Amino acid sequence: MVAPRDARAQIYAWRDVNGTLVLSDRKLNDGAMTYTVPEAPGIRATTPTGDAALREEFEPLIREHAARHALRVELVRAVIQVESGYNPRARSPKGAMGLMQLMPATARQLGVRNAFDPAENIRGGCTYLRQLLDRYHDNEELALAAYNAGSDAVDRHGKAIPPYQETRDYVKKVSRLTDVQRASLKQRIIYKTFEIVDGRAIPRYSSRKPDTGSYEIVVQ
Repeated sequence: MVAPRDARAQIYAWRDVNGTLVLSDRKLNDGAMTYTVPEAPGIRATTPTGDAALREEFEPLIREHAARHALRVELVRAVIQVESGYNPRARSPKGAMGLMQLMPATARQLGVRNAFDPAENIRGGCTYLRQLLDRYHDNEELALAAYNAGSDAVDRHGKAIPPYQETRDYVKKVSRLTDVQRASLKQRIIYKTFEIVDGRAIPRYSSRKPDTGSYEIVVQ
C-alpha cells in the first residue's frame, strides 16, 4: 500500500498533446498551473486511477506477456501504473508513449510499430523489461532503474541505481506497489557446447552441466 503523503502538498495541472488533463505532484510541464493544497488528507492508493473495466481489458495482455517473458504479473502491473496510470494514450514530455511509456528509439528496437496500441506496447515493454532483468541477473531494482534512466546510466554508476532523484523516486514508487526483488549480482556459470549441423559447429548454451562430451564454461 502506498504511504500517505505529507499533509501539505502542491498539485501541478496541465493538458498533454492529446488534450488530456494531467495532475502530478511534480512539475513535468513548464506551462503547468500550480495549486497549493494545505492540510491535505493522506492519500492511499493500491489500484491505478481510471476506469476499472479498462484495466480489466488489459489484464489478459499483461498475463500473456508476463508469462511469455517469465515476469511477475505484479511487477508488470506496477510498472504500468507508475508509468502511465493505465492510460494507453499517455505521452510524456520526453516523448515516451503508451501504457509502459516506450521511448521512440526503444519501440523501434523492439519492433513496436504503434506504441499506443495496448497489445504492442505491453509486448514491447515486457520484452524490454526481460532484457534488462537478464542483463542484471534478475535484480529488479537495477532493471527498473535502467528502465527509467537507461542501462548505460546504471552501468556508469557501478551497476547501481543512478543518483538521479527521478530514477530513485521511480524505483521507490514501483517498490511500494509490489515487493521489488533485490537479487544479488551473482556470477552465473553457463556451459557452452557445440552441435554439428550440416557440417557447421553451432554453439549451444545451458545452465546445466552436460552429462557427456566437451564444453566451455562462460561466466556471466
